Amino acid sequence: MRERLLTSLRVTVVTLFLTGLLYPLAVTGVARVAFPHRAGGSLVLDGAGRPLGSELLAQGFSSPGYFQPRPSAAGERGFDPMASGGSNLGPTSAKLRDRAAAEVARLRAENPAAPRSVPAELVTTSASGLDPHLSPAGALWQVSRVAAARGVGEARIRAVVEDSVEGRELGLLGEPRVNVLLLNLSLDRQFGRPVAGAKE
Repeated sequence: MRERLLTSLRVTVVTLFLTGLLYPLAVTGVARVAFPHRAGGSLVLDGAGRPLGSELLAQGFSSPGYFQPRPSAAGERGFDPMASGGSNLGPTSAKLRDRAAAEVARLRAENPAAPRSVPAELVTTSASGLDPHLSPAGALWQVSRVAAARGVGEARIRAVVEDSVEGRELGLLGEPRVNVLLLNLSLDRQFGRPVAGAKE
C-alpha cells in the first residue's frame, strides 16, 4: 500500500511539473517569439509608447465624436476587464427588455439623423461584455452623429469606417468587422481629437 501511495505521489508531482509549469512556460515562450504583439496583449500604443488600450478589449466612448461599441455588462459600469461576462438575462427577461428599450431610446436621441432601425448589436451586450468589434453596419449607423460632432462630411467619416473593416479570418472564418478603438484612433489621426472630452 505504501509503495502504491509513493508511486501515485511521484506521478502527481511529475504531472504537475510537466502540465502546470513546463508546458505553460514552453507555450508562452513560443508565443512570445512567434506572435510577440498578440502574446503581449495586443496593446495599442500612442506616439510616446504609452498604452491606450488593447485591440482585444472594448472600452466605453461617450463623446459624440467617437464611435461607440456594444453595451457592456462587465462590471457595475461596464467595460471592466476584471469582471468579464454577459448579463445572463434570457429572452423572456423583463429586465433585458427594459434595458434594450432604454438603449434604443438613448441611441435614437443621440443619433437623430441615423436610420430609425437600430442595429441589434448596439442594444445587446456580447457574451464577454468586452467585444471590441462592431459589424460594418453597426459602425455605419453612427456616421451621422460622429460627422456632425467633428464638423466633417459624412462621406469622409464613412470612408474611414470602410477603410477600417477587417475581413474574415483566412478568408473564411467569422464575419467582416470593425475594431472600435482602432476606428476611433484613425479618426483622431485624420481629423484631430473632437473638442468634447471623450473617455479613453
